[in-house]
Amino acid sequence: MPETPPDAAARRAAPPVICYPPDTLPAPDLALYARARDGAAKTAELLVPPRAARCFRVAAGQVLRISCPEGSQVGDLNLWAADDLSERFYSGKTRALHGTHLGVGDRLWSCLPFLRPMATIIADSLGWYGVDADGAGVHDVIGTRCDPYTGALLTGGQYHHHCHSNLVRALAAETGLSPDAAEPHVHDVLNLFMCTGFTRDSQRYFTKASPARAGDHVEFFAEIDLLGALSACPWGDCGTNSPMTATCHPLLVEILAPAPGTLEGRRSPAPAPYDRSHGL
Repeated sequence: MPETPPDAAARRAAPPVICYPPDTLPAPDLALYARARDGAAKTAELLVPPRAARCFRVAAGQVLRISCPEGSQVGDLNLWAADDLSERFYSGKTRALHGTHLGVGDRLWSCLPFLRPMATIIADSLGWYGVDADGAGVHDVIGTRCDPYTGALLTGGQYHHHCHSNLVRALAAETGLSPDAAEPHVHDVLNLFMCTGFTRDSQRYFTKASPARAGDHVEFFAEIDLLGALSACPWGDCGTNSPMTATCHPLLVEILAPAPGTLEGRRSPAPAPYDRSHGL
């Protein structure tokens, strides 16, 4: 252990600085989205089986609703621009802009060089949860996704229903890409309904049983045309550390279209206005 310097307390007392103050971000028009949602009609639905993933498409201006129809279940969500897989959800930048756990009014941002809102959260039945005594919250952008590579390192086993593999299979089936070609497009997720935090002593990532129950849901306003993939995690509510013993449930995806004229004049957000010269 290195020696503690005499000014250690003063160094630790330096005030925190918010890296990306959100005040100048383009604000979502939640009132408009609420009006659009009030008159929206369901146009499609899809049931994601336990320990599997499915893809779906959402047009700009539509509402995506994801719910737990039968019981508590965590879902891993990937998003891409519908016509360009190179533009995908950027969980790290979303975390930097909005925090470790997302709620109503927060937006899902796309990767560089696009960096624009892909979707905005407009409803969350678990918005009451907040931050609990363990420092945990719901709907995190700090976990990556369970994957067979980490699983093989930790257990020596070959398990094929991790969310990563589920998402690879779903994207391959939707696009016609081979699994090898689809896999690089699978990315860090929004962990829906997942209750997570960092331990106070070691700062290690932890999960606890999700507070979601049958009927709990999250709704997103699609800012651009989207291709999505959702995996019903093999860890169920993530209250156990084994997919073999976890109770798993399906997840329900519903697409709702606002009434004609509700969004008249609205435009999808443009990519970030950086000129991409990089000083050259």
